[in-house]
Amino acid sequence: MRALYYILLAGILFLTSCSNASQPNDPIPEHETFTIQSKQVGEERTINVWTPEEYKSNTDSIMVLYMPDGGIKEDFPHIANTLNDLIKANKIPAVILVGIENTQRRKDLTGPTTVGKDKEIAPVVGGSGQFRAFIDDELIPKINKRYRTTNKKGIIGESLAGLFVTETFLLKPEMFDFYIAFDPSLWWNDEYLVKTANEHLDKFPDAQKTFWFAGSGATDISVTVGKLSDILKTKNSENIKWEYSDEKKEKHNTIFRATKEKAITWTLNNI
Repeated sequence: MRALYYILLAGILFLTSCSNASQPNDPIPEHETFTIQSKQVGEERTINVWTPEEYKSNTDSIMVLYMPDGGIKEDFPHIANTLNDLIKANKIPAVILVGIENTQRRKDLTGPTTVGKDKEIAPVVGGSGQFRAFIDDELIPKINKRYRTTNKKGIIGESLAGLFVTETFLLKPEMFDFYIAFDPSLWWNDEYLVKTANEHLDKFPDAQKTFWFAGSGATDISVTVGKLSDILKTKNSENIKWEYSDEKKEKHNTIFRATKEKAITWTLNNI
């Protein structure tokens, strides 16, 4: 079983290294780019911001969706274009997209691990706490200062970014109002987040939170996200609106694009 685990891990790591990149035919939308010199992660970070037409045509404040894997050569273009289409079709309210470009993706998006094979994916792993502090302490205040924003905000991510989204939902749920995770890598650290989910849910704040997540047919992913769905179902917390989309026909590298519209539509209409 351990040998199978390592084979599956190798396959997932390959996919996570390439599935976050935007396809070449994604048009790059009009956007702004700026940098932040971060004390929390000890480096300069590039930020891409897309605003909907409503932002330019009136003076209303708009909620914000944050996204790791948010570089121009990553997932920023196709998510910005999807938001634009959904807003124009009146399927979702207006939202600002804030994309965080990667530097050391596998460090930023993973928590600590005691599993030796996990540690082999990159020279440094386990930096999610610092990355989360960068978003919370440095990036969000910067966005609120530069743009007209409401207090409502969320985060979206796939694979390791989905792991980070789920970890934030469980460990620091007060940080965002809504969470969207595609094929989160919940196998990380011997399924630590799944095994401790009840403990974190017992401490969950009273404020209403929304969580949408999906699992593909990838064996290790489907099992772990299915376990999390069962836990949330058993817990039945009144202050958590959640939806699990079981996408067994999708692969790890197809699920993001295949389900993004229904994920965003359901979530932004349930906050």
